Parts: sequence; C-alpha cells; structure tokens
Amino acid sequence: MLTRRSLSALLGATALSLAALPALAQDVTLKLHQFLPAQANVPKLILDVWADSIEAASDGRIEVERYPSMQLGGRPPELMDQVIDGVADVVWTVVGYTPGRFPSTEVFELPFMVTDARAASAAYWQMYEAHMQEEFADVHILGTWVHGPGMIHANQEITTPDDMQGVKIRGATRQVNTLLETLGATPVGMPVPAIPEALSKGVIDGTTIPWEVTGALKVPELVDYHTEFEGAHFYNVTFVLAMNKGVYDGLPDDLKAVVDENSGLEFSVFAGGTQSDADGPSREAALDNGNEIVTVSEEAAEAWRVAAQPVYDKWLAEMTELGIDGQALIDEARQLMADYEG
Repeated sequence: MLTRRSLSALLGATALSLAALPALAQDVTLKLHQFLPAQANVPKLILDVWADSIEAASDGRIEVERYPSMQLGGRPPELMDQVIDGVADVVWTVVGYTPGRFPSTEVFELPFMVTDARAASAAYWQMYEAHMQEEFADVHILGTWVHGPGMIHANQEITTPDDMQGVKIRGATRQVNTLLETLGATPVGMPVPAIPEALSKGVIDGTTIPWEVTGALKVPELVDYHTEFEGAHFYNVTFVLAMNKGVYDGLPDDLKAVVDENSGLEFSVFAGGTQSDADGPSREAALDNGNEIVTVSEEAAEAWRVAAQPVYDKWLAEMTELGIDGQALIDEARQLMADYEG
C-alpha cells in the first residue's frame, strides 16, 4: 500500500520527469471550404498547391481537409462568416459576395483598371498590409488576388456598348453589376455555381467570368459568343484566402511560421498569375467547340471606357460618404501595379 507521503513524492517525481521531456508535437486539422468543384482550376492549381505545401512543410503535423462545392453547407456569400464563426478554418471566397463590407478592395474591380493579374495581386497585398487590415479585422488573411481579364460570354454577339442594351447578364459583385447596368444591360447577381442552370433555363442571356472557369461550368456548351478585350481588363474580381483568427492565433509558433511562409505577397502573386495563366487552355477549348470569339481592340475599347466612366464617378462618391479617399486608392493601386510591371 502506498502511503499519502510516498504517493505525493511519486507524483512529484513524475511531474518533474514530464517537464523535462520535449513538448509533444501538436497536430492540427484545418477545414478548407470553397464554392467550386474540386476539379476546377482554382482548387486544383492554387488551393491544393497551398494545402499540399502546408502539409509538407509541417512534416504532416498540419492536415488540410478540402471541402469543395460548399460541402460544409451554406451558400457562397456565407463563406466569410463561416470562417469567422468557425464553421470552416480556412475559406477561399469572392470578396464582393458580401457587398459593401470590404469597400477598399473594390478599387481593383473598377472597369479597365487592371492590365495584369500578377501586378494587381501584388498591389492588392501591399495595400492590404498598408491600410486594409481594419476591414478584415475579424479574420487572418493569407492571400489576396484577382483573376485574369474579365469578359462576357453570351448567347448573342456583343461588340459595342450598344449591344449590351437589355441583355440579362450575370455579374459577380456589386461593382460588376454597376458596370453592367451603366452599359445598359440588365444585371443579375448570382454566385458562380448558379451560372450553368441560369444559362440553360434562359434566366440570363450571358455571364461575366474569366476564361479559366468556363470549362468547369461548361459555359462554351451553353453560349456561342465570347467578348474579350485587348489591353486593360473589362473588369476584375477580388479574392481572399482567409483563416479563422482564433485558429491562427492558437497555432504553436513553429506551425504559425509554416502558415506565414506559405502566405503573403509571393503566394498572392502566384495565385493571381496561376489563375490568369489558366485562361489560355479554356479559350482554346471554346474555339475547339466552334464558338465565336469577339476581340475588342484597345482602340475600339475606348468607347467602352467612356461609357463606363460613370462607374468611377459613382464609386468615388460612395467612398467619400464612407470617409475613404477613393481617388487616393486608385492612384496608389495604379502606381503599385506600374512599379511591379517595371
């Protein structure tokens, strides 16, 4: 029988022995949630690369469970709240799915603002670090980027702004819908996954998305015409890869370092550039399908730029009402993009 004194001594010795051992490795499982099918370009070429890199760099101590196509439930516009509330640990989402919530990011969605996805993604991260963090105070941002040239895919040929009159076109964000309305189209807001059914049922006559996602949505099989622009992009959409703040803060320092090393400026440029590079194969697939591509020259795009100017005027007025210097954001974004492109 152990006496109380000997038991206390034994427990004390055990505690000292455990204290002398190195800390046990902490395993972490991160649930990554997003709205596209697993085989689409962003999950396959960007999110899986990020997740695989995290797992490898942590020697398997971090596991990233991937949940495509909203498999954890909810709708795409709910992703930001899901990562805040802990439904998911990491989400990839379109910032504009929550209109007005992150107003500064809309500078990269203005028409004919961006000419290169890598340059814009770099500028976006630099501006996030400098003065957008307050807007994202409820999450830990891992990456910020934009896609390649935004364009129009429709069941009728669209060459000039006049061709937009009354055409029902899906827009991704508040800014894109404002652009469509300004040009005379009828904007219809909906997340990306809803596009195929809306096209097939005639709910919309066309959609705005970059080339790279058209394959996963089978858009070339649902429309016959595609309108792209030389030079500056017709529009862009902003994305973030966001992590639950508490989950990030709770990581041990060495695993937090793994996450940090796979986040930030370099990752943002990689993501934006990779998404843009994926446009080429999807464009070729549309040509192989027999679809017609209308390419608006930089000279012809001037009429579009003039017609789109009210979008700038309206946005600047809205930013002023919010106490934000919108023109300063435009000037900063343009300078940072020019600096990147050298």
